[in-house]
Amino acid sequence: MSIGISALYLLLCWWLIGYKTEQLILVLGINVLLYLTRGTRKFMLAFLIFVVFWVLFDFMKAFPNYEFNSVHIGDIYALEKSWFGINAGGIRLTLNEYFKLHTKTILDILAGCFYLCWVPVPILFGIYLFFTKKRVGYIHFALTFLWVNLIGFVIYYLCPSAPPWYIELHGFAFNPHTAGNTAGLGRFDALVHVPVFHSLYAQSSNVFAAMPSLHASYPTIVLYHAFRNRQRWFAKIFFAIVMLGIWFTAVYASHHYLLDVIAGILCAFTGIATYHWAYKRCKPFHRFVDEYIKVIS
Repeated sequence: MSIGISALYLLLCWWLIGYKTEQLILVLGINVLLYLTRGTRKFMLAFLIFVVFWVLFDFMKAFPNYEFNSVHIGDIYALEKSWFGINAGGIRLTLNEYFKLHTKTILDILAGCFYLCWVPVPILFGIYLFFTKKRVGYIHFALTFLWVNLIGFVIYYLCPSAPPWYIELHGFAFNPHTAGNTAGLGRFDALVHVPVFHSLYAQSSNVFAAMPSLHASYPTIVLYHAFRNRQRWFAKIFFAIVMLGIWFTAVYASHHYLLDVIAGILCAFTGIATYHWAYKRCKPFHRFVDEYIKVIS
């Protein structure tokens, strides 16, 4: 059955977003792990949740959100400046504009390091839970992670929003052909002489998906589940530092407004709360989760 699904996936990739080598690598990796040993099969079945997330994120390129609703550019900028603006030299600036005038090399380095934790930290935390036999905790964490992403994706289509760097480069006019941009993270690339973020943002699924900031959501979910799974104090401190660092970097590097970060945090807590509500109150979903846990245990 996995062979048929794999073929369908590759066909959809070719049809919707164009074929890429990494798609074939993904398919081959999944099938090898599914059939190699009983242990690798359980691991792959568990991490299909993250595969589903990635596939959905990738396929968003085929359905740009700006084709479904108008993009918020000037209005969200004005709201950010009104609520969280800073008066500097007689001029009211957004936090992004203020930070751009007050960059520091150490902050540029730390910002890059924190932002590189965005996806790896949740994945590595999930791997840790899986291999330390915390399979129940893993499933609840991974499904919550997927659910928060789905909430975020829906909001992207309901309320397309431009990031701060878009206004810096293009003003308030809407340009649907705008490519992804490293913004303030380009300073990290320049400091380390490696185009780390340039490579990442060149593959951006959608420029107009700034609100909510899922960058802010992910570390929030990880820290919550670190407490829920009774991780050691130094792990909680580490995750808290990463969370705060990513929140700060999102604004410092002009990738998100503070409004976007707050929306991302609220998205995370909404996802966590509704997931637990569904698990407790919705019997079919409860049975599905429990069966999933049995399969990977």
